[in-house]
Amino acid sequence: MTEFTALMSSMTRSGDGWAVSVSDDWLQGRTIYGGLAAALCMQAALNEFGAVPPLRSAQIAFVGPAPGPLQLRASVLRKGKSTLFASVDLVGEAGLATRAMFCFGAARESAFAHVETGTPELKAPEHCPDFFRRAPPTLRFLEHIEGRHMGGSMPFSGSEDPQMMLWLRHCEPGIQPSLVALLALADAPPPAASVRSTTPSPISTMTWSIDMLTDEITTDDGWWLIRNVAEQIAGGYSSQAMTLWNRNGRPIMASRQNIAVFG
Repeated sequence: MTEFTALMSSMTRSGDGWAVSVSDDWLQGRTIYGGLAAALCMQAALNEFGAVPPLRSAQIAFVGPAPGPLQLRASVLRKGKSTLFASVDLVGEAGLATRAMFCFGAARESAFAHVETGTPELKAPEHCPDFFRRAPPTLRFLEHIEGRHMGGSMPFSGSEDPQMMLWLRHCEPGIQPSLVALLALADAPPPAASVRSTTPSPISTMTWSIDMLTDEITTDDGWWLIRNVAEQIAGGYSSQAMTLWNRNGRPIMASRQNIAVFG
């Protein structure tokens, strides 16, 4: 197995871009899973541009599968006094796999401070049941991620309430909180739409839109809490809202995903 930190540090310069090979233990079926693709794109951007302002938002399209050796190319779309818009393409043996656009922006003085995102009643992850213990063998990447079920429904339980709340952290001991590591975790849970079904069926994330709620990517003991809520399921697609907090209940990230639901 390749630890997450070692995988990110193995990315090397290749021509005008970056190259990395992902071992089979990070695969979801025949491709790397979306969270890892997003993390690799972010790492390539950081490698390419060095010190950048904090991330403010990101839009990520999962265009196709990403097997085999991967190539990443980061480019500047626009650079201003306080902001940087950048794009990253991740290409595999089958062609373009992921296209990401990142908006980095320096903080500025503001006359207003408002937080609408609330914090759920927290139950310590140590007191919550294991979530991934029954994961199918095709989801190899879950060998690297620990999950605890804090609330909502379980996948393929036939529940009428399509939402779930999970504690997540990397299994790698001593991994430091970072935006790159957080992106890899935030897409690890199955979509909330999966709880409506009673039997496993293919589900694939198509797009992921992210808004960062703070500059400080910190937590305790590596744990992050995420809540996924399916707001719409129809016509073979689902739109879900996702909120992520740190161990102390501070909101860190708000995001949305559009998901293809088969079967």
